Amino acid sequence: MKQILIGAAIVLTVLPATADAKGCIKGAIVGGLAGHMAGHGKVGAAAGCAIGHHEANKADSEKMNSTRPNSPSKDDGKL
Repeated sequence: MKQILIGAAIVLTVLPATADAKGCIKGAIVGGLAGHMAGHGKVGAAAGCAIGHHEANKADSEKMNSTRPNSPSKDDGKL
């Protein structure tokens, strides 16, 4: 068990921040470890990947919305 945690920590520190599967790898590791404790490692990894990917996309979307400049609307009340 100690080897799994050390391996997971090494993988998390080595992974690039801009991977194509954002959140999936980290989520799969966490979900796999949690699922392993419950006896369902593969199911936990799959669910962790899906949740991690969803959360990463949500964070990216929120980041894009907060940094986008406010553009004036076409209908600004002036005639």
